[in-house]
Amino acid sequence: MTKRKFHRTVVEVEILTQEPVGGVDLETIHHQITEGDWSGHVRTKSVETLDGKQAADALKKQASDPCFFGLDDDGNDLE
Repeated sequence: MTKRKFHRTVVEVEILTQEPVGGVDLETIHHQITEGDWSGHVRTKSVETLDGKQAADALKKQASDPCFFGLDDDGNDLE
């Protein structure tokens, strides 16, 4: 098992608009809040420290790969 620690931060973005908003990406949200017609508020909802196994599992849930952080599927260092 790796001795490294990883961090999971959940951020919530609330926007207010005059028209309904469908699925949008972060770049569009940022642009509309800072230069467009949307009002927005960003806040950190939670922060937690993960061990290697938890980080590997979280990466897989994001459709990423544990090797992104140099881990195998069990959270062990690849090197």
